[in-house]
Amino acid sequence: MLALVTGASRGIGAAIAARLAADGYTVIVHYNKSAEAACKIAEQTGGIPMQADLGDFAQIDRMTDEIRETYGKLDLLVNNAGMALSGLYQDIPDEQALRLFLVNVGGVMHTTKMLLPDMIREHSGCIINIASVWGQCGAACEVHYSAAKAAVIGFTKALAQEVGPSGIRVNCISPGVIDTEMNRMHDAQTMQSLADQTPIGTIGTPEDIADTAAFLASEQAKFITGQIIPVNGGFLI
Repeated sequence: MLALVTGASRGIGAAIAARLAADGYTVIVHYNKSAEAACKIAEQTGGIPMQADLGDFAQIDRMTDEIRETYGKLDLLVNNAGMALSGLYQDIPDEQALRLFLVNVGGVMHTTKMLLPDMIREHSGCIINIASVWGQCGAACEVHYSAAKAAVIGFTKALAQEVGPSGIRVNCISPGVIDTEMNRMHDAQTMQSLADQTPIGTIGTPEDIADTAAFLASEQAKFITGQIIPVNGGFLI
């Protein structure tokens, strides 16, 4: 079984890559700039490091062509890679906002578009998109990120309806506050406040998301598609 996990050099993506490898997948460990970290993850999991800037569709085309020509049909695509912006909405430069949408929405959609034909032809495949609780309820000072993740949620629901008859399942995981490098831009007081707002009383781990991804990729989830699975400790109910 062959899986591609985007943004797999650290955090949630690295945890998903490790869990899928433990479940028997050969994992293509995608990265953009973190070559050393990606190669380490690939070595640990028996996977294959592969570089592409997901904000550049030509690089996505090059990566997906290499996957197809060298390794064959993909069984599982996990669209995890993304970037964040924090600040007042009116203070975010337009070029930064456009870059965020290009990576977080365009990268997800174009990577899927390039790998989907083989899944349709084989009448099988699984796609898992990683969104965010902010895509469901929104977050002040993360307006662009919230909007982009809401778009990923809408993309998941629509694509699931379109490709379900072709035997392809499409689901989305919506993480709450997770202990990742992206969230470490917040100070300790903010992180504690977010933990206090979570009914379970703590923030999540990348492994919490990886466990859910492994379930959605498994035969146990064969009748689940088009769903947004919240993994948030009760942060949003």
